[in-house]
Amino acid sequence: MSNLPTHSSASLKRLRQISHLLDNAIPVPGTKYRFGLDPILGLLPGGGDMAGGLMSVYIVFEAMRMGVPSETIGRMGFNVVLDLLTGTVPVVGDLFDVAWKANSLNVALLEKHVAAPEPSKASNKIFAAVVIVALISLVIGMAALSLWLVTSLWNLIF
Repeated sequence: MSNLPTHSSASLKRLRQISHLLDNAIPVPGTKYRFGLDPILGLLPGGGDMAGGLMSVYIVFEAMRMGVPSETIGRMGFNVVLDLLTGTVPVVGDLFDVAWKANSLNVALLEKHVAAPEPSKASNKIFAAVVIVALISLVIGMAALSLWLVTSLWNLIF
């Protein structure tokens, strides 16, 4: 990490902590397996997926600020999109969230860049900004869709 400015080192530490909290904070007794708050948040209709999604987008945003190449930002965005889209499917999505640790994958991609930056692949800030805006829009859209579905179901039943 010696090639990182102090503020980037602090950001990387913070991103590791967020990733751990979302993906690996809770051990499963009697096994080596761990899961985090992301699948638990996903149980809350609308707001839970939105909270987890925004934290995932924050990791991608910080990677953009640290100058990660556009190709890596795109891969990180794909991880978040897959997590968000599958997370909206009741039960199956929450089980997927337990197994698919998008935040851990994204921090690993960031750490790979930090360990061996690729000087020939500069970060394209416009591309990264478009990815961030698209991810935030997806998070809000998925939360709105979930809220609409819950409200419609509630009105149908009662």
